[in-house]
Amino acid sequence: MLPEDMAPQLRETKSRILQFWMTWLQPNSPCLWEHISIVVQLCFIGILFAQLLQKVVALICKHKTKVSDQSTDNYPTRIKTGLAYKASIVCSALLLAVHMLVLFTMAHAETQCDSRVQAFSSELMQVLLWAITLIAVYKMPKAYVKFPWILRAWWLCSFLLCIICTVLHTHFSVTNQGQLGLREYADFLSLFATTCLLGISIRGRTGNILIISDGISDPLLNGKTDEYSDCKRHSSYGKATLFQLITFSWLNPLFAVGYRKALSQNDIPDVDIKDSAGFLSCSLDESLKHIKDRNGSSKPFIYKAIYLFVRKKAAMNALFAVTSAGASYVGPYLISDFVNFLSHKRTESLERGSRQSHTSGEIINYMSVDVQRITDFMWYVNTIWMLPVQISLATCVLNTNLGLGSLAALAATLAVMALNIPLTGIQKRYQVKIMEAKDSRMKATSEVLRNIKTLKLQAWDSQFLHRIEELRKLEYNWLWKSLRQSAFSAFIFWGAPTFISVITFGSCILMGIELTAGRVLSALATFRILQDPIFNLPDLLSVIAQGKVSVDRVASFLQEEEIQQNGIEYVPKDQAEFDIDIDTGRFSWDPESGNSTLEGIELKVKGGMKVAICGTVGSGKSSLLSCILGEMQKLSGTVQISGTKAYVPQTPWILTGTIRENIIFGSEYNSAKYDKATKACALTKDFELFYCGDLTEIGERGINMSGGQKQRIQIARAVYQDADIYLLDDPFSAVDAHTGSQLFKDCLMGILKDKTILFVTHQVEFLPAADLILVMQNGRIAQAGRFEELLRQNTGFEVLVGAHSQALESILTVENSGRTGNPTPEGEVNIQYNSNRESECTQHNPGQDLCQEVKGKEGKLVQDEERETGSISKDVYWSYLTIVKGGALVPIILLAQSSFQVLQVASNYWMAWACPPTSETKPKFRMNFILLVYILLAVGSSLCVLVRAILVATAGLSTSQKLFTNMLHSVLRAPMSFFDSTPTGRILNRVSTDQSVLDMEMATKLGWCAFSVIQILGTIAVMSQVAWEVFVIFIPVTAICIWYQQYYTPTARELARLSGIQIAPILHHFAESLAGAASIRAFDQEDRFMDTNLGLVDNYSRPWLHNVSAMEWLSFRLNLLSNFVFAFSLVLLVTLPEGVISPSIAGLAVTYGINLNVLQASVIWNICNAENKMISVERVLQYTNITSEAPLVIQEYRPPNNWPDTGTICFKNLQIRYAEHLPSVLKNISCTLPGRKKIGVVGRTGSGKSTLIQAIFRVVEPREGSIIIDGVDICRIGLHDLRSRLSIIPQDPAMFEGTVRGNLDPLQEYSDSDVWEALDKCQLGHLVRSKEEKLDASVVENGENWSVGQRQLFCLGRALLKRSSILVLDEATASVDSATDGVIQKIISQEFKDRTVVTIAHRIHTVIDSDLVLVLSEGRIAEYDAPAKLLEREDSFFSKLIRAYSRRSHSFNSLASQHVQSIVRF
Repeated sequence: MLPEDMAPQLRETKSRILQFWMTWLQPNSPCLWEHISIVVQLCFIGILFAQLLQKVVALICKHKTKVSDQSTDNYPTRIKTGLAYKASIVCSALLLAVHMLVLFTMAHAETQCDSRVQAFSSELMQVLLWAITLIAVYKMPKAYVKFPWILRAWWLCSFLLCIICTVLHTHFSVTNQGQLGLREYADFLSLFATTCLLGISIRGRTGNILIISDGISDPLLNGKTDEYSDCKRHSSYGKATLFQLITFSWLNPLFAVGYRKALSQNDIPDVDIKDSAGFLSCSLDESLKHIKDRNGSSKPFIYKAIYLFVRKKAAMNALFAVTSAGASYVGPYLISDFVNFLSHKRTESLERGSRQSHTSGEIINYMSVDVQRITDFMWYVNTIWMLPVQISLATCVLNTNLGLGSLAALAATLAVMALNIPLTGIQKRYQVKIMEAKDSRMKATSEVLRNIKTLKLQAWDSQFLHRIEELRKLEYNWLWKSLRQSAFSAFIFWGAPTFISVITFGSCILMGIELTAGRVLSALATFRILQDPIFNLPDLLSVIAQGKVSVDRVASFLQEEEIQQNGIEYVPKDQAEFDIDIDTGRFSWDPESGNSTLEGIELKVKGGMKVAICGTVGSGKSSLLSCILGEMQKLSGTVQISGTKAYVPQTPWILTGTIRENIIFGSEYNSAKYDKATKACALTKDFELFYCGDLTEIGERGINMSGGQKQRIQIARAVYQDADIYLLDDPFSAVDAHTGSQLFKDCLMGILKDKTILFVTHQVEFLPAADLILVMQNGRIAQAGRFEELLRQNTGFEVLVGAHSQALESILTVENSGRTGNPTPEGEVNIQYNSNRESECTQHNPGQDLCQEVKGKEGKLVQDEERETGSISKDVYWSYLTIVKGGALVPIILLAQSSFQVLQVASNYWMAWACPPTSETKPKFRMNFILLVYILLAVGSSLCVLVRAILVATAGLSTSQKLFTNMLHSVLRAPMSFFDSTPTGRILNRVSTDQSVLDMEMATKLGWCAFSVIQILGTIAVMSQVAWEVFVIFIPVTAICIWYQQYYTPTARELARLSGIQIAPILHHFAESLAGAASIRAFDQEDRFMDTNLGLVDNYSRPWLHNVSAMEWLSFRLNLLSNFVFAFSLVLLVTLPEGVISPSIAGLAVTYGINLNVLQASVIWNICNAENKMISVERVLQYTNITSEAPLVIQEYRPPNNWPDTGTICFKNLQIRYAEHLPSVLKNISCTLPGRKKIGVVGRTGSGKSTLIQAIFRVVEPREGSIIIDGVDICRIGLHDLRSRLSIIPQDPAMFEGTVRGNLDPLQEYSDSDVWEALDKCQLGHLVRSKEEKLDASVVENGENWSVGQRQLFCLGRALLKRSSILVLDEATASVDSATDGVIQKIISQEFKDRTVVTIAHRIHTVIDSDLVLVLSEGRIAEYDAPAKLLEREDSFFSKLIRAYSRRSHSFNSLASQHVQSIVRF
């Protein structure tokens, strides 16, 4: 409290202030308008004089150094004047005429101003200035794109002057004369003209167009093109001046473009270099390094690093935030004085006898959801230090008005804040659970999308759909708990101002502190402003909880052990005897377990050696290459490498992009070197098949390429790098025999003949050419030597050789028997094969044939992500609002919010009306009764908030769940063609980032649109009861706000869409980089991939930064306009005649008016914000209407339970194409595959083998013809009925995270004994039994803890369990050794002896024992007969294939036979 001796001084000061206001701002001062007008006009005349002087000096200087400009002389030009330019001339002329008329009438009539000199001077200056304006506009060069700033400033000021003039003159006329005169009508006409000029000045553009005689029209509206194109090359933000930064006018060029057309990514300027991902990542690395060095810890404290990283900018933001908080409390501080001032006026008027009057997959989540939540936290960080400042200021204001009552307010405020502690803990726990559940769902979704083809072929898609739905249900439960708690928090904090005010007023009554209207209204205004931080507190706590969880998650990810950096020692070529030198090496994939994967490795490889690595499945072949690459943890020993490396993994790793980009892999393109590499890898013929050749785009994970093509592309990638050391992991498994021979001859033994090569292989026929053969067994090098040496050792190598010998013997037997048969007469060799050859591209996978489509799309299979343009469709809003219960909850929510607003206004109105205006006035009721009514109204409003919050949470989450379910069902029921052309990142982006917006934000954002409109209507209602004149300014300013919103929305909407689209490439590139991390490191391409990733982050940052900046651009302008409205309202209330208004009600109007600027801006802000968030709904809805596959079950055409019984497959005139505009892939296929027979399908790459298999499973639907299995047309039955009755072992083995049992029997249809029996038959029983968990042994994501060969054996185990009548093998044993292959073939022949087996294989011995062989070529049946019959014709395709295989094995044959003979002699 102030000392007693200072009280008189304070009263005297206040009295002087009141006298000043009464003297100068009384409307009774007849020359008020003239005083204001003359001052403003004199300022502008001074500015004009200075401008004129500057122009004269510039002209003199220009005359001295005149340079002729001939640029426009070449073509005659003319100017087409724009509408804005014409309107400015018309309005200026109209205003000049009006003021001349007024000046003329003033000579013959009395003026309101006592001084005719002042009145004439004011009007004369108006005439002079408008004459100058008209001349300036008319003489202004027509080529100007924008009006000069001085004109625009004058038009703005003239609008404000005109409003003041109109209000004052109208007031005088009505008060003194009772009617409007000529002067007032002239003022209204002037107001219309100045309003038009205000709009022109805000827009600023003339609209003039330059027309050149050669027909080229250059709109001057686009005059910023050159400037803007320069902006695109540089950062507009980085080059902005201080004024542009304050006003966000550096965004103006972008808005100009966005208003004319839908923005594209190229239209958006770059981010500033200091805001680029590269610069910021280096800065964060420096912060982390600084903390590491200071603390001596290998795992730095991430919070300290973030603090060091952002402290400077955070401190600057804090300064602005605290200043803003301080300024916001000036209004409440002055309200008490304001009411006292009005009361003082009212007292005087009463004494004079005047009248009275009363009136809001795990790594994928890190990058999308977690990083977004950390970003959200940065928006709220200022609130942390603003809260104590705001509370302190509020206490000071309350202390000034209520004395000791302010302590009660402070105690109540702190009590509300203290309540947050348990709520924050609960919310944080919920957020942890939500993120864990989201991680599980994303991991499962990512796995399903990655293996969608396998799931469809196995008819497991419904089961895995149900699995994702169960995970979503768990996530939903935690989301509901979180939102329910948030609704409860909303109830508490919306009711907090009421609670604080009740405690405060109650305490004042108990302490005997008199509650006057001024004190009550000042307190209420303080509580209303304090309401903002209290309202923001739940959001802040929620964001802090979410941010803390996300930072901890990201920190744990960043602190994971990285790959061992010192595991390999690199030695210069001239200092090393060996290219590879491993001494007593011991390595492990899981060092924490203490178990070693490889042990006792001794290996020395000289330059130019060819080292073959062989062994049974799971013996450690791929692991040996990994330890050389440094991918495994080295436990002991040394590894020395001399030279550069190139690596070809067992599972092909292909990047999305063109074939050429995959091959050159970041190196400079050299056509001679490139042609040499592609020829050696047998890719030349493949390029000829594609319309765009090597520029044809490859789909995600090479989905539109055959396995052989993918393998050869990555071999060509390695060859093109021209490395010193080549590590090839089973490079021949995915290619046919002929191509394998060509690769070995032209590539390994040809173009790479001088290179050091280590290659893993199961093709024993390539071993004799190796300089050194390593036989792996149980993680050790069991044998090492040349082929002949190993044969003589008899220590296990002969098992592999013997299996291959038997297979080769079977081929030679069939071949010889075939040749003894009758020769086929010349000219009878398969007429169909030799005729009607077509030259079109006929690849066997969907995307391969899409190469035809690229004629109009520049070779692109995966097109740019689709995005809507223009305003968001009303259907999107309608779908969102009505998808749950037909939108029945929406009107209830609106009613609850409206009731809250009405009750809140009523409670404040009651206090303002019932409390006495001054200490001397008696209250209308007892203070206890006044307080009781206030409490009842306030509690009722809080209960309405509770109802509204719960309903919003319920409706929002239910809508989100419904949209998620619809999207999930739509995506998983989509045909394979959708997945072929849609990167997984796009789908994951929708089910993670967009779904997160729907779960947590969308309903709140949309609700706030309605709530803010209801709030501002309540404020307008209060103010209109007091001073309706405020609408004179409020309506035009609202119109300007709406114009700003319409100008802002097109740009902001497209920026938000582009921002959403740019997330998917980051996720997609990151996922691809993770999958190929070993290859990237092997080729030393980490920096390039990091740079690409940073570039993609910058591509996302560009629209995101400009989007959030655009929001601030709008907020700044709306706040300026709103503050202008409030200032005008305040002046109006002060200048109203005595007794027109009750001081208490005027105080109430100001109490609400203080927030008017915030509310007016928040309405536009919330609408724009909701529209930006609605884009997530739009994107989700895009994926709820995907064209679906055929029904899973068709009740009318369900096949018998024992179907198929025999397994006969009949193709009738089958034609397959992947799109209507593409040629057929399979052409007129007509043949019958007999039931219970073994049919081999062979053909060169791209002949249509896999398409035939896809047709059987209806992965692709026939265009013509039919497929009949045991008398049932498969196109007439449901997909589930078809696929569940067939079995397939695919080329790419797929395993899912979980257990061994879950992978073999995901539908839980078989007993443990059945599973064990299947494991034993597929040679995995002993391996699974050796594990502690047995059938519950873990399978990690992608089955990475099992070798590729073991994964293929698991797939065989599934088929053995299923025991379907038809089994399809698509390169099922490509990744296993010959011995295991022989065992598997034997098992298949035994287990499926009475079943139909269709086999696609590159190993000839796999199909040589078939009953029939189907040879495909270019989508047609080339040959179809028994193997022996086909071999009878020496020029048949099958005979040529056998001969090629025989020649390749000739060297091996002779050596093997010598070995057999030596054994016999022994």
